[in-house]
Amino acid sequence: MATGPTYLVKFRRRRENITDYRKRLKLLKSKKPRLVVRRFLNNILAQIISYNENGDKTLLTIHSKILEKKYGWKGHRGNLPTAYLVGLLAGLEAKKKGIEEAILDIGRYRSTKGNALYAALKGAIDAGLKIPYNEEILPSEERIKGEHIKNYALMLKEKDPEKYNKQFSRYLKNGLEPEKIVEHFEEVKNKILKEYGL
Repeated sequence: MATGPTYLVKFRRRRENITDYRKRLKLLKSKKPRLVVRRFLNNILAQIISYNENGDKTLLTIHSKILEKKYGWKGHRGNLPTAYLVGLLAGLEAKKKGIEEAILDIGRYRSTKGNALYAALKGAIDAGLKIPYNEEILPSEERIKGEHIKNYALMLKEKDPEKYNKQFSRYLKNGLEPEKIVEHFEEVKNKILKEYGL
């Protein structure tokens, strides 16, 4: 580690690559609540957070586990369709609590066109939240519904049944054939919308 009068130690959260303070300041200047989306290997998390001088205040949290427990989601909890449904739930819950607009906070994730973070954004927008965005970054409707998963499953089932059983073991264990993910996605989406009277 460098020493001397000209060396400036960065904030701990910046050193650990957790917080980009310049980006955070830009988000906070908007004075809008933040839609914070975080992706893990097997889960998606969406939160609405508002700034407070004493520390950020979490207004609501939606975790992909709720899709499995409450709405009967049988697919993987970390994929694009799940991200969309988590975003949709977060948006509907935010509207229920009187939150009309927000700004997307993807943290230190790299912004890649059509990824799961933007699928969650699309879900929140479809729920009626006003969030500034560029249409080009959103994933296509086919990917949101899981068409790519269906096509891959069909190809794998035909060419390598052993790999198919290994790759989609969680789907099969939960009683869902991965080729039917599009229909299952629509079924769960309709359950969510029905619960919120839409």
